[in-house]
Amino acid sequence: MASPTFADLLLERAGDGHPGLRFEDETYSWARAVAAARTRAALLPDACPEPPGRPRHVGVLLENVPEYVFWIFAAALGRATVVGINPTRRGAELAADVRHTDCDLIVTDTAHLPLLDALGGAVPPDRVLVVDSDPYAASLREAEARAEHGDPGARPEDRLLLLFTSGSTGAPKAVACGQGRLAAIAERSAMMGIERDSVTYVAMPLFHGNAVMANLAMAVHAGATVALRRRFSASGFLPDVRRFGVTYFNYVGRALAYVLATPEAPDDHDNTLQCAFGTEASAQDMAGFARRFGCRIIEGYGSSEGAISLRKTPDSPPDALGVAPPDLEVAVLDPATGAECPRARFDAAGALLNPGEAIGELAGLNAAGAFEGYYKDPEADAERVRGGVYWSGDLGYRDEAGYIYFAGRGADRLRVDSENFAAAPVERILARWPAVVMCAVYPVPDPRTGDQVMAALELHDGAAFDPDGFADFLAAQPDLGTKWAPRFVRIVRPMPLTATGKVHKRPLRRLLWEPVDGQDVWVRPGRALAYEPLTAERAAKLRAEFAEHGRDHALGTL
Repeated sequence: MASPTFADLLLERAGDGHPGLRFEDETYSWARAVAAARTRAALLPDACPEPPGRPRHVGVLLENVPEYVFWIFAAALGRATVVGINPTRRGAELAADVRHTDCDLIVTDTAHLPLLDALGGAVPPDRVLVVDSDPYAASLREAEARAEHGDPGARPEDRLLLLFTSGSTGAPKAVACGQGRLAAIAERSAMMGIERDSVTYVAMPLFHGNAVMANLAMAVHAGATVALRRRFSASGFLPDVRRFGVTYFNYVGRALAYVLATPEAPDDHDNTLQCAFGTEASAQDMAGFARRFGCRIIEGYGSSEGAISLRKTPDSPPDALGVAPPDLEVAVLDPATGAECPRARFDAAGALLNPGEAIGELAGLNAAGAFEGYYKDPEADAERVRGGVYWSGDLGYRDEAGYIYFAGRGADRLRVDSENFAAAPVERILARWPAVVMCAVYPVPDPRTGDQVMAALELHDGAAFDPDGFADFLAAQPDLGTKWAPRFVRIVRPMPLTATGKVHKRPLRRLLWEPVDGQDVWVRPGRALAYEPLTAERAAKLRAEFAEHGRDHALGTL
């Protein structure tokens, strides 16, 4: 039997009268949603010719609105490729995304149309469909009569999606996802507790893989109902859950932290939530969310590339990512030698004793074939697949029992006083401080050699940084490594995030320790856990130290 495609899953919904999509005051049955997709697929031949050697590329520049869903479905039925365009990018960056992915057609709305000025005519005006315009409505009426109702003949290898990585540590890359891979992911719906009577909530952006793969596609497979929100809102989360009867939602990055930062109410437990799946939430946030809302949290590790994944098991340690599925071999390798890193050792308080040797890169030993590649980026492809092994670019370590822990992105290594360690274990400790909504730990250069630890903290509304309280908190943490206490602390409101809700460390690193308006910076001058304000004069003296020691070059590498 041939492998299913995502188009096959959609065709199973073609006559389904069950509510498929709810958005604000609108409700679409699955049958109506598939019909809408067929109509838009019928638009494609008139909207742009098919280029030689590849499918049509349809760039979608929208918030989470029904049109976005219809065009993903239309691409599946029309054997086209949807390019998810990030609406938070601007100017040259947005233009580069569109040009790099060879968008033949842009689907947008009046609100986002001005962003296309940056393209300089790279996509002709007649290849821009404005979904809230009269001409678009007229073209839909004409296309409806031409809509095909047969099998589109889609193949598993047909490229359905080009989704950009979040860009949290480097320039975003366009990851390919074929019809077959998306269908296989969708078939895991039961593992997430998504059934026919489920209501899934999509508030994470549809231009990112998490929303499509961990929610929308699975809802299609199960025939569940999708409740769609234009963009994530922490204050709107619980009202939406109650309004739509949401049972499942997906999240990325710090979404749980932001919901938990909203005022707690005695009736928070009064809701329909059953399960959530996401990545990068702290153990404290997962436990706090489950307690407050009575919802089971399934935390996993995965990337847009989709080659390797890790899942928590009931006996996984709280801070661990978990283990790989039975058919996947994941190892922690030394990127310099390719050898497996020694297992992590911990002291009685849970502190990692051997970070320098235990932390390596998470790698899939039998996963290279699952990676469908980046679009037109052979250098990035070669960085991911080397010697038949898929290298994730993420850091981790494995304990004696085989559980894998996340240690940060590849850029999150620090070397302080000749000791190597990673940012994520430090972040897990700082996240315990009750005043913190979220935190980021990253290296900044030391005037003489190596790095110093810097932390950016976003505090709860109304909270001020208490240097003595923070120092007392650090002193009480038994698993805080001797080199891990931040040398510098920046107070940010709010934390800079990527469009997918992940902490964006690059702009923080570029600021170094320099004070800026609205962001206090504190420094620990000596070995003692004592923090003082970092003034502009003190920052200037610090820069002078770099010149004194011939380390000016270190300030220009961020």
